Amino acid sequence: MIPRHSEKLIARLMPQYPVLAITGPRQSGKTTLARKLFGDRPYVSLENPDEREFAESDPRSFLKRYREGAVFDEVQRAPELLSYLQQIIDEGPKECRFVLTGSQQFGLMSQISQSLAGRVANVTLLPFSYSEWYSHKTETPPSLEEVLFKGLYPPVLDRALEPSTWYRNYAQTYVERDVRQIAAIGDLRLFHTFLRMCAARTGQLLNLSGLASDCGIAVNTAKKWLSILEAGYIIHLLQPHFANFGKRLIKTPKLYFVDPGLACYLLSVNTSTSLQTHAMRVPLFETYAVSELKKFFENTGHMGGLYFWRDRAGHEVDIVIDESTGLSATELKAGRTVASDWLKGLQKWKTIAGSTARDISLIYGGEREYERQDARI
Repeated sequence: MIPRHSEKLIARLMPQYPVLAITGPRQSGKTTLARKLFGDRPYVSLENPDEREFAESDPRSFLKRYREGAVFDEVQRAPELLSYLQQIIDEGPKECRFVLTGSQQFGLMSQISQSLAGRVANVTLLPFSYSEWYSHKTETPPSLEEVLFKGLYPPVLDRALEPSTWYRNYAQTYVERDVRQIAAIGDLRLFHTFLRMCAARTGQLLNLSGLASDCGIAVNTAKKWLSILEAGYIIHLLQPHFANFGKRLIKTPKLYFVDPGLACYLLSVNTSTSLQTHAMRVPLFETYAVSELKKFFENTGHMGGLYFWRDRAGHEVDIVIDESTGLSATELKAGRTVASDWLKGLQKWKTIAGSTARDISLIYGGEREYERQDARI
């Protein structure tokens, strides 16, 4: 099995909490990781109808078999189990005994917060990061276009599956199973259209009214459906950075897909070579870069915040990292040759940020790494 970077984070958290919750999108490797690290414990999949019926109808008897600990996979399928788990946890040792996995962020985490507050260490496992997968490969590194087209979901890479076919099945399965569990959506074809419209807006400021209008739905429906996509780890919203924290919560965020490969499928990108000149190459590159940074934060338990910056004059920086030691800014450019004006936004931001600014960097589509105008390229 390819080692996951979050293993070090899990090892750090295990002695401190009696329960570990591993959440993330379907097919990101949660079950594989849990069974690898906790192979000495009983494993129960609550996708299994018999186990789920037992857990729901008689949770006390169900848990009596596992007082020493267990791995409960897809625990969001039997959320009431968590209330009964609390007593067993409080009566036993404080180091990690139970491992819960789930692929519905909001529903599962709200249940955990209600039933197991203060007892759970939360780890989010997203698809492979570039370094997790490709650092173990001995062949020639892939082109940028190949990485964007294939994405980084484990089945596509590990089993060398044809990306478009796998992502089509993934999207259909996700809609049929997860969406209907979260919300009663009558017209699944309309939701598929909404999903594709979101892919067409990856890397852009979220315009809810425009998105709703293009899909022929109400703004409140679009807002609800975006929450569903967030709950399934399909998209994430990057908030703008302001010194005033309250403004970060009310200003317009940017929409990003968690995986560029899924976005490529939804955009009907058929080959990696077509991405060399595709109109969506730039936003897909930004989607990939933001996703890699988000994976780093999740895999290491990094406490900094991830934002973007934009002022009223139109100056913009794609990434601002807010840490206790100061602010860092990163610009994202898909081109292979660095142009001097690519650094203007970073220089403007650095002037405005003043003493809070630490360092600036530019991530681009080329292969050289060097310093230029106080920026790491």
